Amino acid sequence: MDIVQTFYDNMASEYDKLFSDWEASSGEQGLMLHTLFVSEGFDKSAGILDCACGIGTQSISLAKHGYNVTASDVSEGELKRARDRAEKDNVNIAFACADFRNLADIFDTKFDIIIAMDNALPHMLTEADLEKALGSITDRLLQGGIFVASIRDYDELLFVQPVYSPPYIHKTDNGQRVCFQTWEWKEENYKLTQYIIDDGDTLQISKYDCEYRATRRSEITKMLKDKGCSKVEWLFPKDTGFYQPIVVARK
Repeated sequence: MDIVQTFYDNMASEYDKLFSDWEASSGEQGLMLHTLFVSEGFDKSAGILDCACGIGTQSISLAKHGYNVTASDVSEGELKRARDRAEKDNVNIAFACADFRNLADIFDTKFDIIIAMDNALPHMLTEADLEKALGSITDRLLQGGIFVASIRDYDELLFVQPVYSPPYIHKTDNGQRVCFQTWEWKEENYKLTQYIIDDGDTLQISKYDCEYRATRRSEITKMLKDKGCSKVEWLFPKDTGFYQPIVVARK
């Protein structure tokens, strides 16, 4: 996952610029997940692993809700930002650097809930890597536990194969910020370049490169069932208010 580590390590200091208000978005996502967990029969005694925590967008908010949260990521740069934010917000989270294809190498305990939000699974660029990741994740779930993940709607995007994402335009104290991505497709994989343009007192442009595999929901569903999940359900933005489809799989 060198390309993924490099992408997030390099972008760590600017990742929150992708949000118009990171604090507000973190709070909204934590509330959405809390509501989902309650609907699945869990309370705040549930042990949670956020195995793709990034800068802590979901894990910090869930800790504020009172959950016992462990958080891991492959990027040391993003983990540092997450630790700093958790300390600033006075929440207790156990952080670790871990590749979610090999969670048992880092965690000898199992969890009631494991999450991997914000399109983390499609960083697996081959079917074999995705299968290894889902095997690793379900292995660290307690029986009766759930795995919750979100991905882009690739079932739709694969028909269109867009060459860019619509820009996000945020007002700033000094002007505006424009964030967008360009996509270069090669069959079901695509190379992504993330642009962040700060148009304020001075013009600042940043760009970061990564790669994804457009993973269909049916592929994830089948793999999760093959790994022992008895129930796999997809929730859509109209159901949750979240911007990506979400899978909920019960072991």
